[in-house]
Amino acid sequence: MNFKNLREYLAWLYYQYLLITGIYVLEPWEKSIFNSILFSAVAMVIYTSYVFVPIHVRLALEFFSGIFGGQPESTMALMN
Repeated sequence: MNFKNLREYLAWLYYQYLLITGIYVLEPWEKSIFNSILFSAVAMVIYTSYVFVPIHVRLALEFFSGIFGGQPESTMALMN
């Protein structure tokens, strides 16, 4: 894939974004406000997923391993 095709593809994706969200009818300052709010929301979702999802997955695995026959850790093993 050469750069012209990549550039055309990215321009097409941006055009689709404008059409789907309906922001092609907005003025430039309204577009920038909308895009910054959207970017902030996406960034917060990504950050929250990165921080909290692994914790919840670990807790869920510990919970289900206890229910389905996981061996409890021995206190003597922890002392050694």
